[in-house]
Amino acid sequence: MQVPPILGAARTTALEAAALTGRLALYSTGLLAERPAEPAPADAAGAGPRPALLVHGFVDNRSVFALARRSLGRHGWTRLACVNYSPLTRDIRAAAAAFGEQAEEFRARTGGGRVDVVAHSLGGLIARYFVQRLGGDAHVHTLVTLGTPHAGTRAAPALSVHPVVRQMRPGSAVLTELAEPAPGCRTRFVSFWSECDQVVDPVHSARLAHPDLRHRSVRVRGVGHLALPLHGAVIAQLRRELRADGVDGVDRTATSPDAA
Repeated sequence: MQVPPILGAARTTALEAAALTGRLALYSTGLLAERPAEPAPADAAGAGPRPALLVHGFVDNRSVFALARRSLGRHGWTRLACVNYSPLTRDIRAAAAAFGEQAEEFRARTGGGRVDVVAHSLGGLIARYFVQRLGGDAHVHTLVTLGTPHAGTRAAPALSVHPVVRQMRPGSAVLTELAEPAPGCRTRFVSFWSECDQVVDPVHSARLAHPDLRHRSVRVRGVGHLALPLHGAVIAQLRRELRADGVDGVDRTATSPDAA
């Protein structure tokens, strides 16, 4: 049944408010870095899904992935970790280099094979810069982004005093670099973009489009920016995307509040 637009908007707003409340409640639990995972046994490379590294967004921390991590763990992901980067980060390039060191350490500890990365918002640009510009495609099999402004965002102009926010503006030097040719990039990309994203403006900017990248976009309905990494239907589709190595370049409409 078609939901009237006004009711759909009200429900999305309620979901965003609930997501914000949950984040505030859990924020302190994610301030400290995780304890490093124990080195994987020699035969772990072929056991279960690929290791997955989770990267949060702007002024957030690893607590935002509490539900996603629990869901992944229940469905067979035994090698998981979350990366925290400083809320004082002022440059996406520097953050990407630091992320690369963390990714390499995680990769070594989980068997030395390629890993998957799941990133929300700004975290997606950090991970993408590592993959696309710093040779990270040798280490990352699939990069899934949730509400990442791949083509930039015009939202919250008052925050443009922050250097990282300026780097997320359309036409910034960082985004111009990411639009440059990337022949031979080995990583597979999946970009989730929401029709109700209040942070990515225009919303289609979260849909990755690059002629040299293997990519697929997933359209999300009825879920706002803050709720993307928390919503059950989004997480369910995320699991499916991580398990799928199928056809790339095919757009999919995957999730809504009514989806299972």
